[in-house]
Amino acid sequence: MRELNLFQPAPYLRGPYIQTILASNRARAWGKNPMVEVAKEMIIDAGDSIRLQGFFSPQLGKRTKGLVILLHGWEGSAESSYILGTGRYMYTRGYSVFRLNFRDHGESHHLNQGLFFASLLSEVFNAVKRASLIEGNIPVFLVGFSLGGNFALRIARMCSSEPIERLRHVVAISPVLDPNKSTRVLDSNWFFRWYFLNKWRQSLKKKQRLFPERYDFTNVLSLDSCIEITEILLKLYSPYKSIKEYFSTYTITGKALGHLDIPTTIITSKDDPLIPVDDFYRLDLNNNIELIIHSYGGHNGFIERLPSTFWYEGKLLEIFEKH
Repeated sequence: MRELNLFQPAPYLRGPYIQTILASNRARAWGKNPMVEVAKEMIIDAGDSIRLQGFFSPQLGKRTKGLVILLHGWEGSAESSYILGTGRYMYTRGYSVFRLNFRDHGESHHLNQGLFFASLLSEVFNAVKRASLIEGNIPVFLVGFSLGGNFALRIARMCSSEPIERLRHVVAISPVLDPNKSTRVLDSNWFFRWYFLNKWRQSLKKKQRLFPERYDFTNVLSLDSCIEITEILLKLYSPYKSIKEYFSTYTITGKALGHLDIPTTIITSKDDPLIPVDDFYRLDLNNNIELIIHSYGGHNGFIERLPSTFWYEGKLLEIFEKH
């Protein structure tokens, strides 16, 4: 099912770049955030001696409506403004919130020696499954943004063979479908290339400081494209023979999502500057999946009006309240 033009932002917010930039602007996280005030750090055993960091915010003194698990995008974190903003919205409406950090994101580089790769689905799946058990028999909802949306959809697919018992609905916002296309689009845009390379280099430097006997990224840090850095890191620190093989491990185009059993909602926009919309129209979907393609929204944006009214937050609440 496809719904078009449900999201109509104010005219001054209809540009894809302003939507994308404002979505991650720190101003969104300003002000009191009761979710953060009660958050407890948790280190999750994700299997195979892998540890992932998360932050759990329970509803104190009252019954929770459910648990919302949030997955950030690449080089984001549990402290990204869109995660903090969405978490605050759900928390103040009666939901407990769990914010997961992927390996080597946020301040979690010290927890594992190995590098983060987007192919590492099993550890994220295990972490989500264990987080879903924190509060007992309540409904659980999974929401992912960008690369986190890609993880969320792959987790939904895994649930067909290994169910997460209390998981009721999965939502992917601006999910990456074809990482090869998205990475090359990113590299072709000077602003996004600068933004992500800067964050990635800082992450790699942090990893090298923590594990100097294992990593020397001197040559890697001088490269000026995400494709080039990916190719070198794969060659030095992964089992993959090529970037094509690596990207194929988390490509979810065509029929890849055709057999999802769990109710799933995918939200994207025609004007997303990082995720080409064509692949969404070619998805082979079943009746468990709702696909929403807006004309506007940029990447992770969907801002209706300033300072912080986001269309998808109301949509999340509508979905979750049904359960």
